Amino acid sequence: MKNDEKIHLNNAGYLLVEGTTVKSDERYEVIDNNTLNNLVVSSTRLNPMKATTGHKHAGQEEVYMFIKGGGHMQLDDEEFTVSGGSIVYIQDGVFHRVTAGIDGLYFVCVFDGGRNH
Repeated sequence: MKNDEKIHLNNAGYLLVEGTTVKSDERYEVIDNNTLNNLVVSSTRLNPMKATTGHKHAGQEEVYMFIKGGGHMQLDDEEFTVSGGSIVYIQDGVFHRVTAGIDGLYFVCVFDGGRNH
């Protein structure tokens, strides 16, 4: 399969990540694309007024790219607003959690290594 068949735009014109659903419940759906050997590209569709569990992990950095919707991001003790177009760099060992606003939130995450969270 070609790489351009793995990541594309939906009918609304925003990025979709195709892959395997790794988490799904009333809060969110998380899909991982494992095409690459050293990076995982993951998408999260976070339902309105819901939050991720929040976690931190040693030895892994992440980049969150917010595509659609809005909400808040927590990095350790700092909390700030995010929306479509926001990019957040998460350093190794930093606690992070995302909370969606009333319209929900769709974001793409890229991290090195395998999923350990």
